[in-house]
Amino acid sequence: MRKALRWLLALVVLIGTVSTAGAATAAEPKAVDIKDRLLSIPGMSLIEEKPYTGYRFFVLNYTQPVDHRRPSKGTFQQRITVLHKDVNRPTVFYTGGYNVSTNPSRREPTQIVDGNQVSMEYRYFTPSRPAPADWSKLDIWQAASDQHRIFEALKPIYSKKWISTGGSKGGMTATYYERFYPRDMDGVVAYVAPNDVVNREDSAYDRFFARVGTEECRDKLNGVQREALVRRAPLEKKYAAYAAENGYTFDTIGSLDRAYEAVVLDYVWGFWQYSTLADCADIPADAKNATDEAIWGSVDAISGFSAYTDQGLETYTPYYYQAGTQLGAPTIHFPHIEKKYIRYGYQPPRNFVPRSIPMKFEPWAMRDVDTWVKHNARHMLFVYGENDPWGAEPFRLGHGARDSYVMTAPGMNHGANVAGLVPDQKARATARILDWAGVAPAKVQENPSAARPLATFDARLDQRDVEREPALRP
Repeated sequence: MRKALRWLLALVVLIGTVSTAGAATAAEPKAVDIKDRLLSIPGMSLIEEKPYTGYRFFVLNYTQPVDHRRPSKGTFQQRITVLHKDVNRPTVFYTGGYNVSTNPSRREPTQIVDGNQVSMEYRYFTPSRPAPADWSKLDIWQAASDQHRIFEALKPIYSKKWISTGGSKGGMTATYYERFYPRDMDGVVAYVAPNDVVNREDSAYDRFFARVGTEECRDKLNGVQREALVRRAPLEKKYAAYAAENGYTFDTIGSLDRAYEAVVLDYVWGFWQYSTLADCADIPADAKNATDEAIWGSVDAISGFSAYTDQGLETYTPYYYQAGTQLGAPTIHFPHIEKKYIRYGYQPPRNFVPRSIPMKFEPWAMRDVDTWVKHNARHMLFVYGENDPWGAEPFRLGHGARDSYVMTAPGMNHGANVAGLVPDQKARATARILDWAGVAPAKVQENPSAARPLATFDARLDQRDVEREPALRP
C-alpha cells in the first residue's frame, strides 16, 4: 500500500513538472530572426547581408508596381537597404534621391535618435528601373507612392515612430512624400532641399552669386571661369584629347563645344556647392597669367570635364528627366563674362536627356508642393547652408505650419546639417527630432538645450561630408 502511494505521488509530481515546462514553452515562443521577418514580406527578397558591429545590414529587392494607379500593368525590382538595430527603436526612412549605397551608413537623424534606418533607391536609377522603361511613370507622386508601400510593408515590424530624411534631391523627395502621404511619418528632416516654384524666375540665384563669400574669392572664381572661355580653342583641343583617351562621346548634348561650355559655366556654382570659403586659397589668383594647365586643372577639379559626356550623363538621366518635367532647373547669368564668349548659356535639362525620351514640363507640380508646405507643414525641419547655391530658393513656412522650422547653418555648403547650426538652433533641432521620434529623454523635454544625439558618433558609419556629384545636380 505504501509503495502504491509513493508511486502515485511520484506520478503526480512528474505530470506537474511536464505541464509546467509545457506552459513555459508555450508562453515563450522562440523569437523569429529579423532576416526571416523581412523576407516574410510579400515581394521582398535578399540580395546580401553585410556585417556591422551593433547592427544587421541587409540589401534587399522589393517588388513595386511601375504605375501605382494601375498596379496590374507591370512591376520592377526596387533596391532598399535596412540598417537594423532593434524593433523597439524608432526608424529613419532615408533617400538621397539617386542610387542607394549598398554599404552600411547612418544618416544624421539616425544617429540622433539611435534608431534603425531604411534607405530607398529612387525609381529609374539603375538597377531600380523597369524594362522597358516607361518614362512617363517617373514623377514625384509615383516615387512618393514607392516610399508609402515600403513603409506599409515594414511598419508591422518596425512599429515605433518613423522620421523621413534626405539631402538635396533626397530632401526634396522627403518633402514630396510628406505632401502626398502626410499620415505616414512622425517627422521630416529635409536637408538643403531646393524649391524651384516658378521655373522661369531664377533671379534669386543671381543675387546669391553677387554676395556669397567675399569679393576677393568671387573675383578669383569669376576670373578663372572667364579665362576658361577666353582660352576656349587651346583648352578644347586638350578636352578632345582627354575624351579620346577615355572613350568619351557627346551625342546627347550634341557636341564637345557644348559640353565644354557647360562644364565651365558650372565652375562657380560647383565651387560654392562643394567647397568652403577657406578653399578659395586653392583657386589661381591671377587667372590671366595662369597656365592653361592651371585653368584646366581648377575647372576639372570643381566641375569635372566628364560631367557632360554621354558616359557622365547616363547615370543621371532620371534626374535630368525630372528636372525637365517637374522639378525645374536654375538659369543664371554671368555679368563678368562678355557675351561674345558665351555661345549657349545655361542649357536646359532637355539637352542632357536622350532625344528618344519625350519630355513635357508641368509647371503646377512645384507650386502645389510649395503651397502645401506653407499651409500644412507639421513636424518638418528644413536645414540649409548659408553658402550653398541650392538654398537660394528654399522652402518657406506659412501661417498654417505647425511645429516646423527653417534653419540655416552659417558658412556651410551643400553638406549643411544640424551639427553645423548655431548652438541654440542645433539644440532645438535635435530636441524636436528626438521628440518626433518619441525618444526625447525627460531632461530634454524639460530643457531642450540639453539635447544631444543618443548614439555615439561613428566615423565609419556616420557620413557628414556632402555627397559629391557633378555641379548642377542637387
